[in-house]
Parts: sequence; C-alpha cells; structure tokens
Amino acid sequence: MIRQASECKTENRENMRGGYGTVHMTSLISGPEELYDKGRLFSKISLGPGCSIGYHVHEHDSEIYYITAGTAEYNDNGVIREVHAGDVAICPEGEGHSLTNSSNEMVELIALIVYA
Repeated sequence: MIRQASECKTENRENMRGGYGTVHMTSLISGPEELYDKGRLFSKISLGPGCSIGYHVHEHDSEIYYITAGTAEYNDNGVIREVHAGDVAICPEGEGHSLTNSSNEMVELIALIVYA
C-alpha cells in the first residue's frame, strides 16, 4: 500500500499539551489498526520558532521522536538537552518529556506512540 502525501491529514494544534504556539501534525496512518493496535500515533510534526509541545507523562504507552530538521530543546524528565536532525529521543512509559523550538528555524520530526 502507498499513501500519497495528499491523502495524509494535517491538523493544527494550539498550545499542544500546554505548550506554546501552533504545532502542525500530519498523520501518516489512518488509525491504530494500521499499527496492528500496537500504537496510536505515527505523525510528522512541525514546530515554528518559539513553538513547543508541553511537558507530559506517558502512561500505558511510550513515544519516540526522530528529529528530521532543525535544533530543539528536549526536556527528558526535567533534564534539558539539545537535539538535532538525526537524533532520536525515547520517552518510555511512566516518564515525561517536552520539546521546544528555541531557534529561528523550523523543527520537524516524526513521532511514534506505541502501547506499553
């Protein structure tokens, strides 16, 4: 199966998870069934300068970010680290994270949420 880019739905989320600005999310799947009910999200996410995904804890699932463009600040359970294109950030079940674009460039990533 191939899903054309034009078939992927994009939505804008204001203040995502208590963060700042507008986050653009393009869903790469049509629902959890495409992940064989092993997860619920597989999306391309774009954050403009000053935008963020607020700090949140994962319960019953974990999330993986693969940074594809830009530089951002990743909050890994209270420890702030800089992430760059090519980096992978993993937030296991029971832990928390956030992501902030404090640069003047776009930050893009692929996010995957899988059930624990």
